[in-house]
Amino acid sequence: MNPHLLASIGFISFCFLQGILFAESERPNILWITSEDNGQELGCYGDRYARTPNLDKLASESLRYQTCWSNAPVCAPARTTIISGMYATSLGAHHMRSGVTLPKEIKLYPQLLREAGYYTTNHTKTDYNFDGESGDWHDSGRTAHWRNRPNKTTPFFSVFNFTVSHESKIRSKPHKLQHDPSHAPLPAYHPDTPEVRRDWAQYYDKITEMDTQVGNLLKQLKDDNLTESTIILYYGDHGSGMPRSKRWPFDSGLRVPLLLHVPEQFSALAPPNYQAGGTSDRLVSFVDLAPTTLNLAGVEQPSYMQGSPFAGKDIQQGSLFLFGFRGRMDERIDMVRSCTDGRYVYMRHFYPERPYLKHVDYMFQTQTTRVWKRLFDEGQLNEAQAKFWKSKPVEELFDLQQDPSEVNNLAKSEKHAVKLKEMRDALRNWMIESLDLGVVPEAEMHRLATTMSPRTFAKENESKIQHWIRLSFDSLEGDTKPGHLQELAKTGDSVERFWAIRGLALKTPNAENLSSVFQLINDESPSVAIAACDATITHGSKDQINMATDRLIELANVESTGHFAAIAALNVIDMNSTLSNEQLEKLKQLPRSLATPPTRVGKYVGKLIDHATSTSVSLKNPN
Repeated sequence: MNPHLLASIGFISFCFLQGILFAESERPNILWITSEDNGQELGCYGDRYARTPNLDKLASESLRYQTCWSNAPVCAPARTTIISGMYATSLGAHHMRSGVTLPKEIKLYPQLLREAGYYTTNHTKTDYNFDGESGDWHDSGRTAHWRNRPNKTTPFFSVFNFTVSHESKIRSKPHKLQHDPSHAPLPAYHPDTPEVRRDWAQYYDKITEMDTQVGNLLKQLKDDNLTESTIILYYGDHGSGMPRSKRWPFDSGLRVPLLLHVPEQFSALAPPNYQAGGTSDRLVSFVDLAPTTLNLAGVEQPSYMQGSPFAGKDIQQGSLFLFGFRGRMDERIDMVRSCTDGRYVYMRHFYPERPYLKHVDYMFQTQTTRVWKRLFDEGQLNEAQAKFWKSKPVEELFDLQQDPSEVNNLAKSEKHAVKLKEMRDALRNWMIESLDLGVVPEAEMHRLATTMSPRTFAKENESKIQHWIRLSFDSLEGDTKPGHLQELAKTGDSVERFWAIRGLALKTPNAENLSSVFQLINDESPSVAIAACDATITHGSKDQINMATDRLIELANVESTGHFAAIAALNVIDMNSTLSNEQLEKLKQLPRSLATPPTRVGKYVGKLIDHATSTSVSLKNPN
């Protein structure tokens, strides 16, 4: 080949490579710092009890978001939302330890950043709540670090997860308190006891430890001369690990700190209102984090992502509302949705007859939970404290300005009727638009979507999902069409039958309603049969209750119905059933797990059997 041509090709190649390197050097490094189980209990958010000097300093150099929701009040579904840029409810991954599959066409944001030339690392925690959980990082684990990238000119995206503030650390002993428990700020719903004050003080101690770890990480960034080329986001992964924060989509379980630091070099990527030490009233949530990061990196946002970038070159308008959700938490089933406009919080309960706080084994390892429940059983709590061990209304509305602890329900207030309707409509429309799979019982979701991911099932049955969402609202609101629910119970599809039963069970019982429900205890769908048994135990005759209880024990056999149906059946048995000695023995003999249970779900059936069979004999039928 002509040597001059070779030289020309070499020069062009050199220029091309130089162009790539230049382009990469012009892109920001991005560092995410996350801390577990903490809300806005930081000095920079005005908490005078907190001692967080490193985060306070970062806040003085950053934009502080006043209202950021984690979408889910527990780690795994919240992290599903973050890494996919989609609400976990749209993926069927809203249950804790859901283990669902994702559609093949969905790429997680680490993969998109890798394809764009970023070196991506995740320090330690994954917990993405779907099958596999790899995240597609260059490196994920205890040694993952930006320092390991092969070329120092390559832009990096690094996540560091600090776990020292996790719920489990509140109860770790021995522990010498650094915060004075007598000064601990208590929410209105917690009883004022030494044990509760100690737990809150230890929680704040752990926040201070986490703050120290953040300071050490920021020092590493400075030592590497990367401070001026790195955009930093810090956030907590949901509210505090104290009971009624974690696991509950109140503001207390969802509101988290969010700091955004943009160095001068990349000021063009900052939000319009960016100011060091400033604040933003924009409503943001975890579904926005992946789109924002891609936007900062100059990567196009995939159409399936549901969030809106709040920083970068193509900032989109923020939402008027943020949304939260709760599904199954470990072994306990519930369905709650919530939304906020920044001041008001609306909550909708789809299992209003079940108490807010149910016996989740892991939650009851925290001393505050046990003391709180004991005082409730002894009748020593005031109304605000006792509320959360009782059944729920269908709707709640809270004014955070007047009631930051969210204990005073304004849903029946004529003064707030317009606001109530506005937020109810916003929540329903969001569920419809996002194809919220929560309206399909977990076991039924897996039964219907046997050969595909739940999201694929939802997309292929879009009109059905939307119809089921509307039905879930109507059935709990009384369903104004006479006989409609009875007809659906007879002729509807499995999800229609489920919601028909739920609606009939909450109505004033009559012979027609009971007949429509009782005949479904042997339905082909385990979820429908369980709902029918539940309603029968509440409203049926003695003989019907006995038959429904026997049927529930059959449905609780994990080897014949699977983990998700068995969990649902055991929830009903544990909360509602009065067992004969014979039924109690049958329950004790049930298998506790399959040889290959779904991802991280294997222990829940056994925990429910243990709790149901260990309940005081005085509460069981001694016959």
